Amino acid sequence: MMKKKLYGFVLSCFASITLYAQDQVADTVVPKKLNEVIVIGKKTQLYQKQTKPLATVEEYLQQSGKVGMIKRGGYAWEPIINSMATERTLITIDGMRVFGACTDKMDPITSYVEVSNLSEATITSGQLGGCHGATIGGAIDLKRNRSGFMNSGWDVSLHSGFESNGNQKIIGSAVNYANNRFYIDTDFMYRDAENYSAGNNQEVLYSQFRKFNISATSGFSFDENKMLEASLIYDKATDVGYPALPMDVSLAEALITSLKFEYVPKSSKIENWETKIYYNTITHIMDDTKRPFVPIRMDMPGWSDTYGFYSKAKGVYKRHHFLVDLNSFYNRSIAEMTMYPSDPKESLMFMFTWPDVRTLYNAVFMEDNIILNSRSSLRFSASIANHFNKVADALGLESLQIFYPNMKDGKNRILKSISSNYTYYKNGFQYGFGLAYGERATSVSEGYGFYLFNSFDRYDYIGNPELKNEKSAEANAFVGYKTKKISTKISSSYFHISNYIVGKPAENLIPMTIGASGIKIYTALDYATIFNTDLNIEYQFDTNFKWSGQLVYSYGQDYKKENLPFISPLRYSSTLLYKLNKFSSEIAVQGNAVQTQYSPFYGEDRTPDYAILNFASSYSFQIDKSKWNVKAGIENVLDAYYSTFSDWNNIPRKGRNFFLNISFGF
Repeated sequence: MMKKKLYGFVLSCFASITLYAQDQVADTVVPKKLNEVIVIGKKTQLYQKQTKPLATVEEYLQQSGKVGMIKRGGYAWEPIINSMATERTLITIDGMRVFGACTDKMDPITSYVEVSNLSEATITSGQLGGCHGATIGGAIDLKRNRSGFMNSGWDVSLHSGFESNGNQKIIGSAVNYANNRFYIDTDFMYRDAENYSAGNNQEVLYSQFRKFNISATSGFSFDENKMLEASLIYDKATDVGYPALPMDVSLAEALITSLKFEYVPKSSKIENWETKIYYNTITHIMDDTKRPFVPIRMDMPGWSDTYGFYSKAKGVYKRHHFLVDLNSFYNRSIAEMTMYPSDPKESLMFMFTWPDVRTLYNAVFMEDNIILNSRSSLRFSASIANHFNKVADALGLESLQIFYPNMKDGKNRILKSISSNYTYYKNGFQYGFGLAYGERATSVSEGYGFYLFNSFDRYDYIGNPELKNEKSAEANAFVGYKTKKISTKISSSYFHISNYIVGKPAENLIPMTIGASGIKIYTALDYATIFNTDLNIEYQFDTNFKWSGQLVYSYGQDYKKENLPFISPLRYSSTLLYKLNKFSSEIAVQGNAVQTQYSPFYGEDRTPDYAILNFASSYSFQIDKSKWNVKAGIENVLDAYYSTFSDWNNIPRKGRNFFLNISFGF
């Protein structure tokens, strides 16, 4: 009854906002965007945007108050949005769905792109991120660089970097060409790092990695309103250590391709029509051959193949700025485990941990931004999707039927979402609020995983194909003020998530993993609630000095008032920037308060507070026709030893780190 009242309240608020909109006067003002954009910059302009130009994508994303990172090592951190991990969020590359091939989430989508081939990351909270698929917490769309038809000719740039902690070497290059009918952007980046050291020079074993990334995008214009674009990403990482886990990665490889047709009608209510088909394949191989002492040797390879398309049209009709998006994907996820007994006379043990799960998803998403007047607008969106799973492997199906005798090989779900947001802007002052409802299906692991060991709480996990859709009722609001000197904004979101999916111990089952504490089977709690708020402030003292600060706070509990995992304590950062002509310098402090609201049930413990000091300087100059930039800095100046709430098994972060980045282009 309580749930029905809550959903009824949400729907009634939608109706009341819509009725309010009908009384307003039409206007041609473009509606304000509600998403957050982190500008990464073009290949030759990285140094103009960021403190450490050759940082990883994950380091850039952490600038947002809505994004955190679960760290299992020095590479491939898992993004969390609004205190929610991969299962409840959505990450795309230019609108393309890509799915990792690792049952331990050691290959997030962000690990298969590089900062040098990205222009920006668009971060949307809650159902604002529902354009490319079902989500609860929000979405991140990583947008690639494009020269476009600029008639700019050749553009070549080179990047190199070194970091003292872990002896990381970075080499990159980009070659671009563009005229008024054709363009091509190519990019290469290579990273090689040894074990890093925590504070007080304590080496963190198995934290090394090596990877390279190749990216190419090319476009051809048939005439002034039609264009065709093809793109490719190839990313390969080898010898990747994960100090927080019992296994490492010998290979993480991705091939991501797409073909896009874009049409801009003349004298039409449709402003832009874009259609893309894409294909990507991921290979991920875990092994423990470099670990000296393990109870039993094993290999755990995984594969993920995705075929997809979307077709979206944007247009304007009177006061309505609308978007219609049809999108679909077909994914095949398979993972297996082979165990090698120490006694050669014993037989190998083999099983599927993802039993060849096929997913077919079809959806339609519609959005309307209504201009109420010159100061306010109303955004309304809705989507409906069909989500179908099938277990294609007969052996894997039989294994799951041990726990679910009535289980069939396929399951069909209907997923719905609806959202509405009102925004108001006047003389630098702004505010907005919104309500939303959304649903998601189980992930492959939650629905069909088989004896997946979680080293965080030391339980084997078994999926549950009979779980219902997870449902979220959401409320959000923001208030901001901006002038030439000051910019400030506080935003908050609240999620009431019904059928909240977690693993619960099954006392009558015996774990497969040696040393495991037991078995957990995915089940659904009645509900859980998550609250997030972040405050961002910038103040321009004069033309040379600028200060920026950020405060982030989150809170999450289930229906029994038990804390949820990976909920950030108070997080803060403060930066003072000085710029004079071609020179810039900044000093920053960042830290967390004590994590007191931790969850022992999920394997968490109390994390102490910490604060670290960072410093960086930059100088740009020109030699003949080439443009140079040199950036150097020190991270964790005081060499503090610390770990945070999101560091898997409390692995420590990097200690003092000197870095040098050099870029030049011509």
